[in-house]
Amino acid sequence: MTTHAPAAPAAAPATSARSRTLALAVLCAGMLMIILDGSIVTVALPAIQDDLHFSPADLTWTVNAYLIAFGGLLLLAGRLGDLIGRKRVFVAGLALFTAASLLCALATGQGVLIAARFLQGVGGAMASAVSLGMIVTLFPEPRERGRAIGAFSFVGAAGASIGQVLGGVLTQTLGWHWIFLINLPLGLVAALLAVRVLEDDRGPGLRAGADALGAALVTAALMLGIHTVVGTGEHGWASARTVVPGALSLALLAGFLLRQARAAHPLLPLRMFRSRNVSGANAVQVLMVSALFAFQVLIALYLQDVRGYGAAATGLAMLPAALAIGTVSLALSARLNARFGERPVLLTGLVLLVAALALLSRLPADADYARDLLPTMLLAAGFGLAISALTVLGMSGAGPADAGAASGLFNTAQQVGGALGVAVLTTLAGGRTRALAAAGHPAAEALTGGFRTAFGVAAGLLTVALLLAAVVLRTPERN
Repeated sequence: MTTHAPAAPAAAPATSARSRTLALAVLCAGMLMIILDGSIVTVALPAIQDDLHFSPADLTWTVNAYLIAFGGLLLLAGRLGDLIGRKRVFVAGLALFTAASLLCALATGQGVLIAARFLQGVGGAMASAVSLGMIVTLFPEPRERGRAIGAFSFVGAAGASIGQVLGGVLTQTLGWHWIFLINLPLGLVAALLAVRVLEDDRGPGLRAGADALGAALVTAALMLGIHTVVGTGEHGWASARTVVPGALSLALLAGFLLRQARAAHPLLPLRMFRSRNVSGANAVQVLMVSALFAFQVLIALYLQDVRGYGAAATGLAMLPAALAIGTVSLALSARLNARFGERPVLLTGLVLLVAALALLSRLPADADYARDLLPTMLLAAGFGLAISALTVLGMSGAGPADAGAASGLFNTAQQVGGALGVAVLTTLAGGRTRALAAAGHPAAEALTGGFRTAFGVAAGLLTVALLLAAVVLRTPERN
């Protein structure tokens, strides 16, 4: 173990600022890899299906296996970070994600690829769950924290946009295996730098309250719940294969909450929900992410199935949205939060997003990109305002001991919202499309009609999120 001599008082602030900046860069690099992988895989699915002979139903498990592990383990990983050290959990998560990426690239059969994707989800959950907690403890001063969260949000937008373009290019030129191989240098460098740059934070240890029963209940509830939601596209919402596991998932979740109320050392301290900002921000995030994840999926389907775009062209068409989000996140969000407060900035962002989805609810089948789509892509900049402000609000009620749990909760709300939004809105779109096709409408018009219905519902979800944010959330007091 390397020991460090005490720094002179005069040099401490500069050294501390430099160390925090390096630590933030490492955290952003790790998240870039994970987010990049999430978007890059979706573009390569047709090539994977052809090469490994997946049926359409089985192909979805290359995505679902990852989502189930990722969403199901976020809370547990966040709490483990509080107990055994967030650095340890982050580095272990990066290492597992990188190793699983290699296994994905080498997969020659369906079972191996699905199992490797599950392991990727485990590693992604470990790294993601503690990242926000480390940012909160690294940057306790509100203005610096806002800038750090803005940079973190920018990386998320950049990873999503780069993944969509890079996935198409790599798949078409080198083959789908390379979408996973690209994670190896990123993961190895990020893990090695994390070992050197991130400060040790060992935590009180598992004996201080691992809450094994609570961990088992919530992990089973989330995994089963996400499995049920992502399976609705195949089985439908009213089938026994949806209703029975869905009811069991809710029962497990109720058991978890009862356990948390009685446990001496709960996995998710319910006291955090006494903060209206923690409760409200997570509720707003579920609604917002439900609408926007579905938007990302549905607009890509519209561009490819209705307008005939290829994979790379679809990514380029969506690039203005990602650039607008990233620019606002990095250049404006922190300054606006510091000047006006997070609540007004969040409300402004949500207004822009409502307008963006409302425009898409009138999308024609023969849309002109510059006239009908580009305005929505630019209005998506509202997400850059909303997510940074919402993250600050969602983490504002977490003390140092609960930062990992609060980070895990915030990320879990995002994953649950995304899974619900995609499942519900794609189902609505499909139902409307089938009704229009049965009424004799041409295929392109029927598809577009389904997408318009889904975009209209998404605008409604964002409107509810706007009203909830206006009523419940409050800008936290500055130190």
